[in-house]
Amino acid sequence: MHASATFAARTSDRLRRIGRALVDGVLPPRCLSCGDIVDQPDALCGRCWGGITFFAPPWCVLCGLPFPHPMGEDAVCGDCARERPTWHQARAVLRYDKNSRRLLLGFKHGDHTHSATAFGRWMYRAGREVLAGADLLMPVPLHWTRLFQRRYNQAALLAQAVHAAGGPEVAADWLVRRRRTPAQGHLGPAARERNVRGAFAMQARRSVAGKRVVIIDDVMTTGATVEECARVLKRADALSIGVLTLARALRTGA
Repeated sequence: MHASATFAARTSDRLRRIGRALVDGVLPPRCLSCGDIVDQPDALCGRCWGGITFFAPPWCVLCGLPFPHPMGEDAVCGDCARERPTWHQARAVLRYDKNSRRLLLGFKHGDHTHSATAFGRWMYRAGREVLAGADLLMPVPLHWTRLFQRRYNQAALLAQAVHAAGGPEVAADWLVRRRRTPAQGHLGPAARERNVRGAFAMQARRSVAGKRVVIIDDVMTTGATVEECARVLKRADALSIGVLTLARALRTGA
């Protein structure tokens, strides 16, 4: 019986490899960023990989801001020391800058939804601390009018991909955006905070009381959006609130 199962597993693996080779022969895998041909699906070419800054310790124990040199296991950055965020811990995979912009914008606005699978695996690895013991993943919601225009919520796709990589269940519709907020790309920190104030609410008949929740989004810039979402969850008695994003924008020189 054991030999039969081993033979079946080997046969299945061999067939998958043959199938993958046939598909790649017709539709060779492309770099997620520039579109050049790569060796395997859901990957970056060497040039794009080398240009992207992936975050790693040493970093702020709370928000994950990278430090230029080791500061101690419990070190916090200046911003977190001045004002503790409502959420408890945040992590991001990579830096949002000129080298990663095409990758992120292609996913967010260019219908490159196939990239979510790879992004989810990256986020799961980078966010192990935040995800440990979590009960729910909660994507930052789009207003229904913007969802209708875009046809998908990139944060929800990332949440589903993190779940598929081994993360907790996704509560895709528990948090709602009750008013359409203007685009924030041109706004400063204070204006962003005003822009999203009161924009989110918990869906009726949904409860996060006593649950460990992780907010999922594509990019954290000033943190105003995830902070407002965290306030809503805290008022709803969430036990802990984490933040996990694909990218994070840093101030020049950070």
